[in-house]
Amino acid sequence: MREISLDRLRTLVAVTDRGSFADAARALHLAPPTVSLHIAELEERVGAPLLLRRRGHVGPTSIGDLLVERARRLLADAEQALDDVQRQVEGLEGRARLGASTGVIAHLLPQALEALREHHPAIDVQIAVLTSQETLSRLVEGTLDIGLVALPQPAVAGLVIKPWRRDPVMAFVPAHWQCPARVTPEWLAAQPLILNDATTRLSRLTTEWFAAGGHHPAPRIELNYNDAIKSLVAAGYGAALLPHEATTPIPDKRIVMRPLRPALWRRLGIAYRAGHVERSTQHVLDVLWDLRLA
Repeated sequence: MREISLDRLRTLVAVTDRGSFADAARALHLAPPTVSLHIAELEERVGAPLLLRRRGHVGPTSIGDLLVERARRLLADAEQALDDVQRQVEGLEGRARLGASTGVIAHLLPQALEALREHHPAIDVQIAVLTSQETLSRLVEGTLDIGLVALPQPAVAGLVIKPWRRDPVMAFVPAHWQCPARVTPEWLAAQPLILNDATTRLSRLTTEWFAAGGHHPAPRIELNYNDAIKSLVAAGYGAALLPHEATTPIPDKRIVMRPLRPALWRRLGIAYRAGHVERSTQHVLDVLWDLRLA
């Protein structure tokens, strides 16, 4: 059997509820012949009579009664689907898929999520822990809506990549060490080091910082989880180079932070697809933009 139009089902329900073709036509703002045509098409598709036409009243057959019951559910589901979609179109609820590194997720993203929950509690943010390259690839594929990526990045067709934040990279040093007020590549290269995994942008930044001073130190360990690195620093295992966001709590008292000489900065960008941006995604972008100067 071919598909059945919701309009035809709506007509069947209206005739059944009102017991009259003429009354159903007025309720649906249709011409009486159109109502008759809708019922005739349904009966042709079903292959059986759906209505009993008695003098002064129209009622469903047993088959018609079953179809009316199912039609009510289908029409209610269709209305609910349209309402749900409309709420997403209006930005009242929805979903945004976001990719970011562990460092961003640990300290910056929670601030954005808190602001989003206050103003748009029905928007669900689904987060994936990804490298910048993975994030950009998934944005192109359409499986992400927003990416927080390390800068610089080459231009990617179909994507908008905008500068977002610039945070200083600091030396995180065990508090019991004797360290200078400003940490240089020469001093730090002579210490036990805990550095970011070589696949990360931060690792490349710090490698270039050391190399500019003529140093190529080998770390004791490489990790890609900043909080774990800080825990090792607190334990006295080594020193680390990590970005420090202004709103991040002061680290463990067993750790001291020192600025670098020369200074080093971790730059982040926001990436999303060019063209139409759904309102739920735009709300997430808005709260993220509010953190660009935090």
